Amino acid sequence: MTHTYLIALGSNMRVPGIGGPRRVLAAAVRAIDEAGLRVLAAAPPIDSAPIGPSLRRYANAAVVLETGLEPPDLLSALQALEERFGRSRAQRRGQRWMARALDLDIIAWSGGAWSSDALTIPHREMRGRNFVLSPALVITRDWRDPVTGLTLAHLYARLRKAKKKALNRTRG
Repeated sequence: MTHTYLIALGSNMRVPGIGGPRRVLAAAVRAIDEAGLRVLAAAPPIDSAPIGPSLRRYANAAVVLETGLEPPDLLSALQALEERFGRSRAQRRGQRWMARALDLDIIAWSGGAWSSDALTIPHREMRGRNFVLSPALVITRDWRDPVTGLTLAHLYARLRKAKKKALNRTRG
């Protein structure tokens, strides 16, 4: 059986032999495809501010891919790709929001919701992250969040509205 996945990509470090974060993302998209995870669509990268203690800005993008792998097996394949780009297993288990050469997150998949100790789909924090939703909209505007039933376009509109309200509260 073939599954379709939405994957978020992020980088805020240079990788020797590749270059800065935007080049890392481009190389990662090629590596995903070369690993037999058929890339159906790729969103161009955007720049975003870091969350937490990291001081480096991020480049973020998204891809839709097709594979016969089930979620745990895809997670393993993506983690192996992260390691190829210099991210160690210790970094995955370490402090959140630190600088990283490559971060690959499964955001959604054609199978609806999935949950295990190691993985939750849809990604728990995707609804509140502009740097996930903005690139994803370019390639998966009508995908539905199986938890809320809302399309990614609706989730993005809600996020923008909430941020605008918060900004207005701080000004007034």
